[in-house]
Amino acid sequence: MDGKTPLFASLFGHVFLRDVHGIWVLDPNGGTLERHWDDEQALRAELDTEDGQDAWLLAGLAIGAKRRRIPRGEGQTYNFVPPPILGGGFDLDRVMVMDFSVSLHLAGQLHEQIRDLPPGSRISGFQFDENS
Repeated sequence: MDGKTPLFASLFGHVFLRDVHGIWVLDPNGGTLERHWDDEQALRAELDTEDGQDAWLLAGLAIGAKRRRIPRGEGQTYNFVPPPILGGGFDLDRVMVMDFSVSLHLAGQLHEQIRDLPPGSRISGFQFDENS
């Protein structure tokens, strides 16, 4: 993530970053890092809308998790288990809490391991490497 500076992270682990080209989002669910806005003003304008909050912050799910009293402490993030990329859904029944850095680390390893698989591949396991 050369030259990118973190701005903030969402409750679901999306990391918003800034560089000279604009504002980027690291999506732990999709395994993508993409530029979406030219500047922080454009990001704020979109996040000031209900649609923007739902799309980028998963606000509806965050409110639902709070209503269900799913406890999340400082340094923790909500995660979907199993991950959506492995066939899990984006619903509250699949939400669990995890340490933010562990969550990003696991998501990175998962996406690295499945990146080159053809669509529809059957996945029989996931190997966690504590050293990477």
